[in-house]
Amino acid sequence: MVDLLYYYNKCFAFIIRTYMGFARNVAATPDEIRQIKSRDATRTIKVHLYRPPGSSPSPVLINFHGSGFVIPLHGGDDEFCRRVSHETKHTVLDVRYRLAPEYPFPAALNDVEDAIKYVFSCPDEFDLTRVSISGFSAGGNLALAAASNLFPRDTFRSLISIYPVTDLSPDPASKIAPARGDFVIPLPVMRLFDRCYIPSSLDKRDPRISPLYAEADRFPRRVLIITADGDTLALEGEELARKIKRLHGWHVVSERMAGCSHGWDKSTRVGSPQYQAKERAYQLAFDMLNGS
Repeated sequence: MVDLLYYYNKCFAFIIRTYMGFARNVAATPDEIRQIKSRDATRTIKVHLYRPPGSSPSPVLINFHGSGFVIPLHGGDDEFCRRVSHETKHTVLDVRYRLAPEYPFPAALNDVEDAIKYVFSCPDEFDLTRVSISGFSAGGNLALAAASNLFPRDTFRSLISIYPVTDLSPDPASKIAPARGDFVIPLPVMRLFDRCYIPSSLDKRDPRISPLYAEADRFPRRVLIITADGDTLALEGEELARKIKRLHGWHVVSERMAGCSHGWDKSTRVGSPQYQAKERAYQLAFDMLNGS
């Protein structure tokens, strides 16, 4: 029965991946492509590097792309990564992680952990006092989960999470967008993503899966969470931001972008409200990284 469910999920994942391959052209232009060591001796982890002008060691941002934990969208954050390297003088590592259903939890989080440990093994290349972490959507979930569960609180200088999924415990049907948007992830697709990523034997409130349930003081002291009012994931991201913001001494910025839907920043028309929202969100990220 388990094998039948796996192949069922894999079949529909193939269909969605094929559709997304036609619908979205992910063409990245990093300064370097690097294969870094995995905990598995038989494989490596692909990383895109974006380098700022200047000499090493530089501050570093480790970024994790969106995917629904299923769709291969590494490279989709190319504009964000390039602009961070220019605007903040950070070297950006954009990390490709393993996807479900072929590799369910904790495979992606293991890759995230291995990539972070790699950065901390390179003191001549990176300023290890200024390591930050970021992610979009599922990548935002992974960044939040890694920062609050796998590493000490003060490991990361800043954490940036853009339209993240923070609570995978409820049925997606219970998640309602604050406003009507142009695009909502279809309910059957959201259920497929959850089913592919989380083995049925696991507790979905495990904070490594749903970082909303992590202890607030486990997060870095500087946190930016961006949500969109047309996104069904907005309220849970904002709930996590409020939870962390209650702590004394934490700098938490949470902003909801009006007129925007999940993933809106990846396809905006210059001059449109969505373009202005993207510029605002990215500037907040630059400010978080540049702030003292």
